[in-house]
Amino acid sequence: MPVGYLIPVLLVATGTLFALRPVPWERPLGRPSYFFGLAANELPFAAFFWLLLIPTALAFAEGDIDSVGAWAIVALAAATLPGLEVIAHRGIGDRARIERAMDEGLGVGWRTTLDAELAGGLRRRPPLARILFLPILKRRLDVRRVADLAYGDAGRRNLLDVYHHRSRPHGAPVMIHVHGGHYDSGHKNSQSLPLLYRLASQGWVCISANYRLRPEFQHPDHLIDLKKVIAWAREHAHEYGADPATLFVAGSSAGGHMAGLAALTQNDPAFQPGFEDADTSVTGAIYMNGWYGPYFGQGPESSPLAHITADAPPFFLAHGDKDTLVPVEDPRQFADRLRQTSTAPVVYAELKGAHHAFDLYHSFRFDAVVDAIEAFTAWVRSRERTSRP
Repeated sequence: MPVGYLIPVLLVATGTLFALRPVPWERPLGRPSYFFGLAANELPFAAFFWLLLIPTALAFAEGDIDSVGAWAIVALAAATLPGLEVIAHRGIGDRARIERAMDEGLGVGWRTTLDAELAGGLRRRPPLARILFLPILKRRLDVRRVADLAYGDAGRRNLLDVYHHRSRPHGAPVMIHVHGGHYDSGHKNSQSLPLLYRLASQGWVCISANYRLRPEFQHPDHLIDLKKVIAWAREHAHEYGADPATLFVAGSSAGGHMAGLAALTQNDPAFQPGFEDADTSVTGAIYMNGWYGPYFGQGPESSPLAHITADAPPFFLAHGDKDTLVPVEDPRQFADRLRQTSTAPVVYAELKGAHHAFDLYHSFRFDAVVDAIEAFTAWVRSRERTSRP
């Protein structure tokens, strides 16, 4: 039996199974289901090309398909193809679903209200070559990453990276992103990189930050760190070409929870010890595959739900309906509560078949989310421009 051929086929078959039928996180197979399913769910084309098509072609070319066991592997590869097709179809279809969510949140015809300059910079089609062949490649030659700048006194947990276009345009908006990891792990320069590089290539100044982690630190320590990042951006982002008067905050998973809290507690001195006078207001919030409930062992006041007010900023939410870590009912409830109370727009994009952490790679799904975030921020910025005297 050709073991070298068996291994990639088994990897794709297992990932495809878990992508289509994820196991709840708390069950024995929850963790392998999460990791295998995530990769296959976001990288179906790469799985097909690199782990099915090429190994199968090589196995035939080298004469390895010469036994019942070898033909059984070929049969397994063939049986996996329909599952990959379903996964790919769901991911491609999310672009239309996200567009409908934008219509619902911003109003039908919202694109016609965009500032002409901002509308002209929006991407018209997804980056097909990256999605199909090199989805893990995130860097861009026209973007410079300035790494490990200190924004606080907590060592490496208080470091941030700045992404900016090499031409260093003047007056760029700012996007701050914080990573996920259950509040006890994770690091900057790991999540939502297709988003940060895309925006930086379009003239934004983007920031990805570390923050202090549990169990040594607890809420609101993480939130305080994010507010320090916002204050740092207001003081220093102009050095990289930014106008931090326009500043969006974003996060993934636990980082989404933190970004939501930061957006709903702007300039609250209770979360700004020692820098109470700093401006920590934000223009809008991006909440991806996030947690919405209370913080570990703390009361409802540690949940973003407890801080929703009429003057909340615009929100863009994206969540997968097959997320095994955060049930899809949670973002639905948050979006409903926010719409009932806030006077600002709320876009909630529910992604069909998406798991937790869908924002790691270039995929049809996440690049559609990236394009929607860019369009959402353009809509918010357009309204700002028209409201100026």
